[in-house]
Amino acid sequence: MLASPMDDPKTLVSTEWLQQHLKDPDLRVLDASWYLPDAGRDARAEYEAGHIPGARFFDIDEISDQRSDLPHMAPPPEKFISRMRAMGVGDGHQVVVYDGAGIFSAARVWWTFRLMGKTDVAVLDGGMPKWRAEGREIEDMPPVIRDRHMTISRQNHLVKDVTQVAHSAKLGEAEIIDARSAPRFRGEVAEPRPGLRSGHIPGAKNLPFGLLLTPEGTMKPPAALRAAFEAAGVDLARPAITSCGSGVTAAILSLALERIGHRNHALYDGSWAEWGMYDDLRVEKG
Repeated sequence: MLASPMDDPKTLVSTEWLQQHLKDPDLRVLDASWYLPDAGRDARAEYEAGHIPGARFFDIDEISDQRSDLPHMAPPPEKFISRMRAMGVGDGHQVVVYDGAGIFSAARVWWTFRLMGKTDVAVLDGGMPKWRAEGREIEDMPPVIRDRHMTISRQNHLVKDVTQVAHSAKLGEAEIIDARSAPRFRGEVAEPRPGLRSGHIPGAKNLPFGLLLTPEGTMKPPAALRAAFEAAGVDLARPAITSCGSGVTAAILSLALERIGHRNHALYDGSWAEWGMYDDLRVEKG
């Protein structure tokens, strides 16, 4: 039984849903907390001090393609498989991902699972802040890990590289939607990563990810999500490419698109960390 008609184990579930299913043998909970350096927070230390019972820690920076100079790029399939097996996550599991901000980095891990062909994965709506605010159980015990086989089928259509995005921007083939703040999108402030130009991909639309969330840190209902995309000038009848600073908050846009039934979307993994680095790629401001 779903705790709310809004619960969907393939996109987003409530704290009530997770509480009901917490002892299910095939449920796996992942703490995917990740913070920008200026947040002054240590995600792993916070996890070790207290997490949702049974949760494993998913390290976005470590479970990535470390052959790339870009931050936390999607991991190669074999690395993803080995890390998930070591965490006791595998075939037949329902995965719920949360983070310490509410909805922030958890969506990136949801997208990573989808990229690997795993669809039984949801973000915990409101994350750890909501779970704590409701007085639900927290533990500091490491989980008991049992190895579980994992098979994957990488869904290449869910990710775009710089060449594909440049081609799409030039031909206007898709709606490129940028989750960064409006001042960063318009090029009015310096990028937090040194050495990057300011501005946005030509033709991109700006939808700061916070506009998809309520003041309480939960995701807005589908009708309000749809309205937010439309207010940003996004034509939801067209394919979408989501982008941001380094591919984390772009996944919040991807999750929101999935929530409103928009299936034709991909994430630009390199995002502005890549586009802003190359002088031969055109940049728009304003």
